[in-house]
Amino acid sequence: MTHWIIAPVVLPAMLAAIIILAARFHQNLARVFSMAGCVALLLVASGLFWRASGGQIDVYLLGNWSPPFGIVLVADRLSTLMVLLTSVLAIPVLLYAIGSGWDMRGRHFHALFQFQLMGIMGAFLTGDAFNLFVFFEVLLIASYGLMIHGGGAPRLRAGTQYVLYNLLGSTLFLFALGTLYAETGTLNMADLAGRVAAIEPGADAGIRVASVLLLLVFAVKAAVLPLHFWLPASYAEAPAPVAALFAIMTKVGAYSIIRMYTLVFPPDLELTQGLFGTWLLPAALATTAIGMIGVLGTQRIDRMVAFSVIGSMGMLLVALAGFSEAGIAAALYYALHSTLATAALFLLVDVIRDRRKDAGVHLVDARPIGGASLIAGMFFAAAIAMCGMPPLSGFVGKLLVLDASFGTPLVVWIWSVVLGTSLLCIVGFARAGSTVFWKCHQEPGERNDPHTETDARNKPDPDDQHPATPVVAIGGLIALILAITVLAGPINRMLAATASQLFSPTPYISAVMGAQGKVITYGGSDGYAQDGASDHADDGTEGEGEAH
Repeated sequence: MTHWIIAPVVLPAMLAAIIILAARFHQNLARVFSMAGCVALLLVASGLFWRASGGQIDVYLLGNWSPPFGIVLVADRLSTLMVLLTSVLAIPVLLYAIGSGWDMRGRHFHALFQFQLMGIMGAFLTGDAFNLFVFFEVLLIASYGLMIHGGGAPRLRAGTQYVLYNLLGSTLFLFALGTLYAETGTLNMADLAGRVAAIEPGADAGIRVASVLLLLVFAVKAAVLPLHFWLPASYAEAPAPVAALFAIMTKVGAYSIIRMYTLVFPPDLELTQGLFGTWLLPAALATTAIGMIGVLGTQRIDRMVAFSVIGSMGMLLVALAGFSEAGIAAALYYALHSTLATAALFLLVDVIRDRRKDAGVHLVDARPIGGASLIAGMFFAAAIAMCGMPPLSGFVGKLLVLDASFGTPLVVWIWSVVLGTSLLCIVGFARAGSTVFWKCHQEPGERNDPHTETDARNKPDPDDQHPATPVVAIGGLIALILAITVLAGPINRMLAATASQLFSPTPYISAVMGAQGKVITYGGSDGYAQDGASDHADDGTEGEGEAH
């Protein structure tokens, strides 16, 4: 079973190459390969998640190189959860792209889609900081192509901004990795954990710089204020299925913060004391406020959803900034919820744009759209989830965030910002929904006259046919939101176990460093590493972990 760890990375990479070489001129064949690959990816991710759910930590050594010298992939509760979430998201997004015809509006959509999945999966599974950077670049390069898929000046302009901001983040990432390697001589995360802990208090200036640089890098990826400016235009102008897939991209930044700052720079480490309470938490609260003010103030539905992404990331990081087990569990539940709700909203925006031809995504009075009742119901459900109103998953997620904030110094600020911004979000989405679906009997500038309501020119065109597949894809995402609401209890217990595993990193370190029959121990009199024989030298395992 351990060999399957590499499948989520290799499978989409091979499919992308096959699509480029053998199916580049056969769109239907590319669609079959891409969808079959996503289904297979979901099956593999489910198996990995099921195996890790019992506390098992599996390690895969590429080329059979001993840690910390080779490339390491690690499957634990957190990484397999994020891999499963990505796999679940990919299928309805790809189904929408095929059903709406978005995949035919430019070249190489399916190949880029698979390369994007490869980068995301690798970022979640890697156990090495440098390879985290490599997979970041893989997913970003693929996202550059997907951003401008279909062409158009606004999309190209937004794509250029997206590239520039992420190149800045990549440059900072390299600086941080260089500083880490200069100070410790390794970039393997498990090895870094021991070496950073062994650094003497008076000699940790370089490590402090590296920890702050890494946090800045991940803040760029997570769109934390004031590093969020790239997101509204980029997500609003991106093709709908691309924007929906990008819902998981900001979670890669949050995942990286959780992984690095529970394993390499844990909260009890002296050099990270105050980093989250004095910087990350206020920034997260400000990000939540700015995002939801943007939801209320924008005049376009696509930008409204993009601003809601910023607000939801702020909410997630508010839970994360406390760095407690309850906070991490709440952040993970909110990540599940916001990923699905955001993807559903971006796809709904595209349906509204397509059917509301006279006004598009602008919040102005316009003619009714075809199938308004069904689309309005889906928009209502997704908006309720995003705003955090009962009874859907957003309400559960915000309750968990608020509950986890007790005991923090800024608990009053957290409650005030969370509740206040929730009200702003409700008003913003209510305004958008009423404009698009309720006031649609009016022509722009026309008074609400009962004699004009039945005018034929205000009725949807009966000859305007719309495919059902996109609606099915959105319905699948809504169903998933309902599922994580109904199963909130079992899911939260599973996430609590995940958080507990993160705050007990010894099995993770032992699994990685003992993968070839050795465990590296630290804390000698001179502060340097010493090799020790493992009790599991014969079978290559240590503690809960298993390596192959």
